[in-house]
Amino acid sequence: MTKAIGLLSGGLDSTLAVQLMLDQGIEVIALNFITPFCTCTKKGCEHDAVRVAKEFGIKIKVIAADEDYIKIIKDPKHGYGKNMNPCIDCRIFMLKKAKEYMEETNASFIFTGEVLGQRPMSQMKHTLKLIEKESGLEGLILRPLSAQFLESTIPEKEGLVNREKLLSIKGRSRKPQMKLAETFSIKDYPCSAGGCRLTDPQFAIRIKEAFEHNEFSLNDIILLKYGRHFRLRSNAKVVVGRNKEENTIIRNIAKENDLLFEVMEYGSPTALLRNSKLNSATLDFNVISQPKTFRLLSLQENDMETAASLCAGYSDGKNEEHLNVRVWSKKTSESKGQDRVIQCVPMEDRQMKMFMVR
Repeated sequence: MTKAIGLLSGGLDSTLAVQLMLDQGIEVIALNFITPFCTCTKKGCEHDAVRVAKEFGIKIKVIAADEDYIKIIKDPKHGYGKNMNPCIDCRIFMLKKAKEYMEETNASFIFTGEVLGQRPMSQMKHTLKLIEKESGLEGLILRPLSAQFLESTIPEKEGLVNREKLLSIKGRSRKPQMKLAETFSIKDYPCSAGGCRLTDPQFAIRIKEAFEHNEFSLNDIILLKYGRHFRLRSNAKVVVGRNKEENTIIRNIAKENDLLFEVMEYGSPTALLRNSKLNSATLDFNVISQPKTFRLLSLQENDMETAASLCAGYSDGKNEEHLNVRVWSKKTSESKGQDRVIQCVPMEDRQMKMFMVR
């Protein structure tokens, strides 16, 4: 039996591509890529891809983005789209990984759910050819949904796939795919249109600003998805949670030397201070600082006091004259060290805007 690797996002197009290959008697092994930038569903594309693979009864391998992937986002050979989306380089990266897996599993070819003309940067004829060439897969990438508009691939020429049973879909409309889904009784496709945070203008501002401050780690990139972001005069970053869920995520993402802040005695966000010259190991914990008025012109306050004021400014006690803010880190918690308490004046909205990453 012919074996093929199918790139499966869990969305409608890739699901239909799998169905078409299975209908031709091809043994399909699914390959799913997960990145910090997927916006398909709250549970993520991996959840949908695994669910689809289970429904089809096929094997699936999930590959998570690593530091090499972040390097591509930082400096793409083929540039960005409208925002910070390096779609061509991203596709090449994924297909190179798919090629390695194809060789590892002795599969004959790779197929995707790509539709000609659906995405202006990476799914035009000339870019599809460029991507094939640079991924080392010329003639070995089959696109079943648009195959009739494209040159015959090696598996078609060798009779491994019946070209007559492949489709002629192109353009951005999803109506042909939705009609086909009805034919195959495919009803649950929450990620039908896909999504990438790198195409979002506001997220693009965040990631560009992070790169400008040498924040390239996967942890740094994941943190960009949550909370309100502020850049201090020292170049340290403060992230303030917007709800209970984000507060929990921010605490979990925190590194050993990050400092965490919460207002005591009032409902409070969790705030995180990162890349400050302050080190959690050297902090004088269990000390109460006297409150300092955070004036518009007082921009040289130390990072910890500024972060505490930002946290207090978003708390339920923001209208109080001053608040007690608890400060701790994972390092001090694990060593059973004592927390520090800072008394500060909650920062006003107009002051917050001076630090906010827009």
